[in-house]
Amino acid sequence: MESASELVEFPLLLTPIDSNYRACTIPYRFPSDNPRKPTPTEISWIDLFLNSIPSFKKRAENDTSVPDAASKAEKFAERYTDILEDLKKDPESHGGPPDCILLCRLRELVLRELGFRDIFKKVKDEENAKAISLFENVVRLNDAIEDEGKRLENLVRGIFAGNIFDLGSAQLAEVFSKDGMSFLASCQNLVPRPWVIDDLDTFKIKWSKKPWKKASFIYNSGADIILGIMPFARELLRRGSQVVLAANDLPSINDVTCSELVEIIAKLKDEEGQLVGVSTSNLLIANSGNDLPVIDLTRVSQELAYLASDADLVILEGMGRGIETNLYAQFKCDSLKIGMVKHPEVAQFLGGRLYDCVFKYNEVSS
Repeated sequence: MESASELVEFPLLLTPIDSNYRACTIPYRFPSDNPRKPTPTEISWIDLFLNSIPSFKKRAENDTSVPDAASKAEKFAERYTDILEDLKKDPESHGGPPDCILLCRLRELVLRELGFRDIFKKVKDEENAKAISLFENVVRLNDAIEDEGKRLENLVRGIFAGNIFDLGSAQLAEVFSKDGMSFLASCQNLVPRPWVIDDLDTFKIKWSKKPWKKASFIYNSGADIILGIMPFARELLRRGSQVVLAANDLPSINDVTCSELVEIIAKLKDEEGQLVGVSTSNLLIANSGNDLPVIDLTRVSQELAYLASDADLVILEGMGRGIETNLYAQFKCDSLKIGMVKHPEVAQFLGGRLYDCVFKYNEVSS
C-alpha cells in the first residue's frame, strides 16, 4: 500500500509523540463509549463517506486504463458500501473503530484491489493544464501589490481559492462538473474575515520580521499546488528561504503525486529555469511516503524526514492534511495549518460556516 521503504516519524513533531500527537482532529468516540456500538459521530462520518460513493463510482466507470471498468466500478460501490454498513453495525470490524484515516484507507484498498490506480487522472490533468496556463498571470498580479501585508493576504487567499477544487467533497464535485473553476473570482468570494480560525494578522507581523530559513510544505491537490502553494512558495524563495514541497507517493483522489509535481514544476519554469524570475535552486521536492488524502505524521518517508529535519516552518495545507488531520499537531518549530472547511461535519465541529477558512499559526519561542 504505502511506500516500499520503511516509514518513520516526522522529526519536527513535539516529543514525546505518544502523549502529544494524535493524527485525527475530530474524535469519533471517547473511552467511555460502548466499543460494540457506533457513536452518533461515527454514523454521521460513515454517512459522509457513503454519500461520496456515487461520485467515486462515476470516476471509476470512466477510467479508460482499467479493462471492464463499469462492472469493476459497480463492485467497488458494493464492496465499500458493505464495509461501511458493517462498521455501522460493529465499529470494531475492518480494523475499527473508524476514524477519517481508516475510512479513507479502506476506500483506497477497495479501489486498488479492483485495479483502479488513479480514477481522477483525467480531471487532474485537465485541471493542472488549466492552472498552469493561469500561473504567470496569478504571480504577476501578486508581484504588483507593493504593500507586503496585502501581498501576503492575497497569496493566502490564493491558497484557499485553490482549496475549493476538491473532488473528495460530494457537493463540490457536483459544482465542478457543472462549471469549471474561475480561480481569480474564487479568491475574491471567500467568506469574510474573521475566519473560523484566523491568525493571519499575527502571521503578517511575523512575516515582516522573521525570515524563515527553511519551510516544509505538506499539502494536497492540483489547483492548490499550482495557483495556491506555488505562488506562496515562490514568495518564500524570493525572500531567501529554502522550500521543501512534500507530495504523495501514490495517487489518492485528485492529489498531485511526487512524480506529477516534478513534471508540473518543469512546466512552470521559464526559459531561464526560474519561476517567473525567481530562482528554484533552493526548492526541494520530497516524496511524503503517503497514499491518502489525509496524513498521519508518525508515518512519513525517510526522504521527507531527512529533508525537513532542519526546517523552522512547517505548513500543512488542505482540509485533509491540515484540518481533518493535524489541526492540533504540535511541532518543535513554527507551524501553519491552512485549509477550507468543505464538509458540514467539520464546520459543525469547529463552530464555523461551510466554506469557512482555517489559518492557524503557532509560533515556537526560540
